[in-house]
Amino acid sequence: MARTLDDVHEDVRQEVADRAAALWDVALRLHADPEYAFAEHRAAALLTGELEGAGFAVERGIAGMPTAFAARSGEGRPAVALLLEYDALPGLGHACGHNLIAAAGLGAALALHAVLGGSAGCVTAVGTPAEEGGGGKAVEVDAGVFDGVDAALMFHPGVYDWRRAPLTAQVQYRVAFHGRAAHPTGDPTGGVDALAALVELFNVLGVVGRRLPEASHVQGIVTHGGTATNIVPDFAEGLFGLRAATSRALDELIGQLRACAEGVARATGTRTEVERATVRYDHFRDSEVLSDRFAEHLSAAGITLTPPVPGVYLGSSDIGNVSTRVPAVHPFVAIMGEDGSDHTPGFAAAAASGRAREVLVAATAALACTAADVLLRPDLREAAWAWHRAAEAAEG
Repeated sequence: MARTLDDVHEDVRQEVADRAAALWDVALRLHADPEYAFAEHRAAALLTGELEGAGFAVERGIAGMPTAFAARSGEGRPAVALLLEYDALPGLGHACGHNLIAAAGLGAALALHAVLGGSAGCVTAVGTPAEEGGGGKAVEVDAGVFDGVDAALMFHPGVYDWRRAPLTAQVQYRVAFHGRAAHPTGDPTGGVDALAALVELFNVLGVVGRRLPEASHVQGIVTHGGTATNIVPDFAEGLFGLRAATSRALDELIGQLRACAEGVARATGTRTEVERATVRYDHFRDSEVLSDRFAEHLSAAGITLTPPVPGVYLGSSDIGNVSTRVPAVHPFVAIMGEDGSDHTPGFAAAAASGRAREVLVAATAALACTAADVLLRPDLREAAWAWHRAAEAAEG
């Protein structure tokens, strides 16, 4: 008798259950040995070693990043990518739970390989460095890593049980002003104060900020403000973080920053330079079709996911860049209560807790079952791609 999709789900769940202790060990090893953006050498070695040992074809150093990798079981289409994050936060360790994300992606890939053996298409475990500001996934997108993929799947531990992630678009810009140095007493009219221009930009942005749309904001710091109090600064520089609900709104905000800087420069007699300082993160476009499947599979473990609270945004991530290319999911599953927050010592502790272990096993099984659905159900793939294209068209 031919094996049904329900049979595959059952087999996948059993494979995950059998690997639960080993996956938790991987999560704890990553947690105990945090590494930071683009320097996750031991984490990448641990994960690729597990995948290679199971029979995956592992390619290291993809997209020009030494700690990135792609491990494949099977080939061709259909194709599913399971995303593994494993960078930590300086001073806080795994206070965003990336140790759990890596272990879940690993476990889902191993379970699918054991059950399907590459017979239903291609399963790729993609190692994605430097989510915390470096943008490894954005680099991989630009390098074509997700070309030919039908779905990109991951989960994120959090303080909410939400079907999708309300993640904004984000980028940082450096704004510099060039003036003319002078002695403030001996030559009081000869100087052109670059720092005064930068301060004025902060003031102008404060006014602009009062009428920005929901989720748009600019937060800046002074990175250079002069060298001595008895010299009019001829150079000043600030670093500005920009966020917006959508990538289009971020484009508009960048235009406003440029216009404000140029206006201040004209008013103060300075010259300004506005340059992008970081990788840009697009906003996340959730594949509702696939998120519904993940939520249904996760409910088997007694975890119910709900839509996010309207108007609440949870930062930015380079998964947004992936979601511009392929149908993607990024649900949040709580490992601590809503009175907590990630990027805190408390969340780092929660990422190695008993509750985190339960979530890891449940999310791993749900990811693997969702991936199996994508591989084995052409109607689901078609629906996911149709949803993706419709969302793209709606955004213009």
